[in-house]
This record gives sequence, C-alpha cells and structure tokens, in this order.
Amino acid sequence: MFVAMNRFKVVKGKEAEFEAVWRGRDSRLHELDGFKSFHLMRGAEAEDHTLYASHTIWESREAFTAWTKSQQFRDSHKNAGSNAPLYLGHPNFEGFESVLGG
Repeated sequence: MFVAMNRFKVVKGKEAEFEAVWRGRDSRLHELDGFKSFHLMRGAEAEDHTLYASHTIWESREAFTAWTKSQQFRDSHKNAGSNAPLYLGHPNFEGFESVLGG
C-alpha cells in the first residue's frame, strides 16, 4: 500500500473556497489501476491559516507514479496555479509505503 499526501496551509477565511475547488474537481482517480480511496481532511487552525491534507491510497508506489504520468493527472491539475492565492506557500507532498498492516 502507498499513501500519497499533500498538506496545504489555506489562508484564513478562504476555507470554503478551497473546499469548493476540491468538491468541483473531477480527478478521474477511479479510472486508474491501483487507486483505492481519496480523502480531504481539515486540520488545526493557526492565526493565519487552516491546515488541510489531501490523501490518496494506492495499491503500490508504482500505481501512484503511473497516476502522476497520466492524462487524468494532467487534466485534474490543469487549473492548479489559479488557486495559489488560497495557500500560504506551496503544498507539501509526502509519500508513505506500508511496512506493517493487515
């Protein structure tokens, strides 16, 4: 199993707009072999931002890598730059491979 996670520091007051972007996004993840699930999580609030994490679960790192090279990936990220005013800094990517579990 592989978990791909992006953390976003969303500008305070822009949370609803950020969530709307994700609700309206057609990622087409379900079309990819090895895709298991997606979640958008809201985290702690700071003075200037609210922390969010998006994460997808894949059968393997290879399945995730195939997604990043797919037309579905390009299509779902084509407008990402226009959402930059919603964030403090760039999203932070983290990938995790399963070593224990069942």
